[in-house]
Amino acid sequence: MDQSNKLLSEAIQFIKECYDELGLSEDIKFKRITEIEDEINLTGTYSHTHMELTHGAKMAWRNNNRCIGRLLWETLHVIDAREIHTADEAYEKLLDHIDFATNDGNIKSTITIFPARINEYDPIRIWNHQLIRYAGYEMDGKIIGDSTSLEFTKMCEELGWKGNYTDYDILPLVIQEVGEEPKLFDIPKDLVKEINITHPQFDHFKRLNLKWYAVPIISDMRLEIGGIDYPMAPFNGWYMGTEIGARNLADSDRYNALPKIAEVMELNTKSNRSLWIDKSLVELNIAILHSYQKAGVTLVDHHTAAKQFKAFEENETKNLRPVTGNWTWLVPPLSPAATHIYHKPYNNKIKSPNYFYQMNPNQKDNKIKQSK
Repeated sequence: MDQSNKLLSEAIQFIKECYDELGLSEDIKFKRITEIEDEINLTGTYSHTHMELTHGAKMAWRNNNRCIGRLLWETLHVIDAREIHTADEAYEKLLDHIDFATNDGNIKSTITIFPARINEYDPIRIWNHQLIRYAGYEMDGKIIGDSTSLEFTKMCEELGWKGNYTDYDILPLVIQEVGEEPKLFDIPKDLVKEINITHPQFDHFKRLNLKWYAVPIISDMRLEIGGIDYPMAPFNGWYMGTEIGARNLADSDRYNALPKIAEVMELNTKSNRSLWIDKSLVELNIAILHSYQKAGVTLVDHHTAAKQFKAFEENETKNLRPVTGNWTWLVPPLSPAATHIYHKPYNNKIKSPNYFYQMNPNQKDNKIKQSK
């Protein structure tokens, strides 16, 4: 099957499913498929209507096997930024996204969709993994900040950025137009809502100076709808507490907070049998939930998230849609056996539309060239 026929086949499959879900007539569906076929024959590609883009992005969230929060897929706010082609314009749109999604802590699930990939070329790309992320530095064999950001931080420094070498330096946005060098843009500090981590019982937690940002905005994944790829489509929901409390701040190769917590709690760290790791982990997660609630920032605990996912499964079954999922991502990293997910197998079949990982634009062997 050549590329045009493959694209048409994927487009037809999407249009049928999308229009059926929206309750549109067979005549409207047939007319739209004919329009798309004519456009592909003429140009080799086609453009989504705003309605198709909006519902397609929501379907992609619903189809993403790694997300436990899919119950709310229909609430996604879709910002159509396909007219944006310059880094400066994209920067303004991304700041708007951060501001809108943060909503002073009452977080809104949001996606901003930039131009589609054309003939294997990306009109515009962002290099960041997330719009908001802490820098990572290696000094004298020690890591300052977030170890997952070491490589990206070095790239930013090579492009002229200078951090303050603290554990919580906000990285700049790196945006690249087709055929141009990447540009650095700082995110205004007042746009980034951060939460200082305190504990409702252990006052000594304050001494640890732990904090995290409010909104996780994934920016390096590709949105695919009906055979069309959108390589720059940053999106966000809100955090599940364990993402911060059992991974970001807890992992030994990240912020490694558990030994410090054990110290302030005066736990016995000389023996694993004391379960000091487990005790520290639970108290850190209690602190995360407490701190985000105190700051008025949306956050879900893992037990509630699991119950919401069960409701999602029930809704999908009622709508005659098979439930797919990636068990290793769905199961919470804390008390997993206390959730129904732990005891249930899932079909990891990949459905379209969806969000996919893609090669970073800065990689030398990237087949998607950033040139005219």
